[in-house]
Amino acid sequence: MKLNYRNTFLVGLAFMSIIAFWQLYDNIVPLLLTNTFHFNETVSGGIMAIDNILAIVLLPVFGRLSDRTHTRIGKRMPYIITGTVIAAVLITFIPVIDNGVAAGRTGAFYSVFAFIAVLAMLLLTMTVYRTPAVALMPDITPKPLRSRGNAIINLMGAAGGIIYLAFAAIMYPKSKTQGLSHVDYSALFIFMSVFIVICVGIMFAFVRENKLSAINDSIEAEHPEWDLNAEGRSDSKTGSKRALTGPVRRSMIFLLVSIMLWYMGYNAVTTWFTTYVSRIMGEGIGGASLCFLIANAGAIVSYLPLGLLASRIGRRKSIFFGTILLTVSFALCGVLTVTSDHISVLMYIVFALVGVAWAAISVNSLPMVVEMCKGSESGEYTGLYYTAAMLGQVLTPVLTGFLMRNVSYRILFVYAAVFAFASFITMIFVRHGDVCADAPKGLETFEDFE
Repeated sequence: MKLNYRNTFLVGLAFMSIIAFWQLYDNIVPLLLTNTFHFNETVSGGIMAIDNILAIVLLPVFGRLSDRTHTRIGKRMPYIITGTVIAAVLITFIPVIDNGVAAGRTGAFYSVFAFIAVLAMLLLTMTVYRTPAVALMPDITPKPLRSRGNAIINLMGAAGGIIYLAFAAIMYPKSKTQGLSHVDYSALFIFMSVFIVICVGIMFAFVRENKLSAINDSIEAEHPEWDLNAEGRSDSKTGSKRALTGPVRRSMIFLLVSIMLWYMGYNAVTTWFTTYVSRIMGEGIGGASLCFLIANAGAIVSYLPLGLLASRIGRRKSIFFGTILLTVSFALCGVLTVTSDHISVLMYIVFALVGVAWAAISVNSLPMVVEMCKGSESGEYTGLYYTAAMLGQVLTPVLTGFLMRNVSYRILFVYAAVFAFASFITMIFVRHGDVCADAPKGLETFEDFE
């Protein structure tokens, strides 16, 4: 039995479009909120946290709704197609409103109301189809192959982010944006609208969800033993749950706190860096996008050696390495941005190290969480992982925005470095979930990465 790489790549197109969109959202929307609408950083941070709040509340809801949906095109496709079409239309309204305000063609009150309303509808729409899009891969993939399928999905998501960042870096270099009182970002939003339609359109044209799901169901029906793993690690043949022992529970709590802390540090930079370099260095979206592009590339090329490293020294030590490297990298970024008026080659190198550090953390953290639970509880504990991650991403835009407004913009990388180091400290108290295995090869290195 082999993974159908063709079908996996095709269903991964939806996830590719989602990651590309969020890269655009994190890079551009803070600029519009602060530069065009003149919201202070605290308010802007609150608005930027809306997507994570919606995710915490609504992602499970639409996942369950799609589970219960049955149509001739499938149970996930109606949400994916509807969400894509609506999102593609709403995306194009954002630069129209932004440019109208900058040109003084619309009233301030109605423009702010219209912008927030369109942004809220867009975020809601993306939430509608994010879970069904991710759930489509396991629907058509046999259980033993889902980890490998998930590796491909994540690689395609990274590719989506890189495609957007490359386009932004080419279209908006510093030479085109420096000194402008207002930058028209219509090209980026139009590109994203077309990109998500093309991605999902190709997927819909070649993926027959009902047929592939039926084939997968028949394969799994022939292998009832695959379900035994879900109960084999439980305390009884019925898969009953057992409360974590005191030491394990303590490790779990500190690990979840660590996850929240490093997301607070990392997400602060991904949310505010574009605005930060605009204010501190006079750089445009092009330079910031190239930094993120290099960080993503650094993460991608380091996955394989980091998988080897984790197999040799363990997950916990790998995370220690990642959190220390992230702390040092953020501190160096802070120094470089306040001592120069342009993004230098050295800063690009440091951002590559940020990508390496983040890969070391993200590859190993989720496996540590699920290692502490029984097999039948892995979904519940995966939910705990994402709750901690989302909580960090909800809190940090608001807190960072408040500090940047009331203390100094220069506090951004100090804030990020402090939270990255704090996660190193809390990881010291994590004593469980570290299992060394033989070094994985090829795509297997990604099998623990969510």
